[in-house]
Amino acid sequence: MGPARAVRRFLRVAAVRALRRGSSWLAAAGPLVLQRLAGDVQVRPDFLSRREEAALCRELEPDLRRQRYQREHWDGAIHGFRETEKLRWTEESSEILQRVRDAAFPPGVPQLSLVHVLDLEKSGYIKAHIDSVKFCGSTIAGLCLLSSSVMRLVSQENQDDWADLLLERRCLYILRGRARYEFTHELLRDEESFFNGQKVARDRRISVICRNLPDSPHPA
Repeated sequence: MGPARAVRRFLRVAAVRALRRGSSWLAAAGPLVLQRLAGDVQVRPDFLSRREEAALCRELEPDLRRQRYQREHWDGAIHGFRETEKLRWTEESSEILQRVRDAAFPPGVPQLSLVHVLDLEKSGYIKAHIDSVKFCGSTIAGLCLLSSSVMRLVSQENQDDWADLLLERRCLYILRGRARYEFTHELLRDEESFFNGQKVARDRRISVICRNLPDSPHPA
């Protein structure tokens, strides 16, 4: 085995071990699923403080209140939602978003300047889908506000290969590469919202999502 290949193998093994240590937020069908997702999925609980969550919500509420919750998204994937894209933020919120970008994207990766904001009502949900490569690149990074929830990833090749992510309130989640393009992702309805057999009660949930440009290279 050459040095470069040995390094790649070491990094892959280290990533799998890191995912196993992250079992408080990850449940999967088996070790092969962990291996496929290693390095491509991450959840950081308590990424935000309560004060930071409140600041983001105060800034977003005026825009969101002007809208009604919609039943059908243009691609049929989202139900019971309001959404917007936001360019200008207060200084406090801008600092929070910069922390998100620093955590999710390597230096030099071109990013979308517009931040996607998705507001799901308590009964809202996101059906299993794969994001279009036309609208964003290989990485998405989302903050979860107001409510915990469960995100499910399912392999396109074999529906028995799945992984559940516990997205606790105020966490940051990051999906890259394989997690984006080889697995569907969905946000479970309240009545289906269980993690490792434990109920995760859903309420209204706002996600604030940063993305890289569609034509930028996959992050290392």
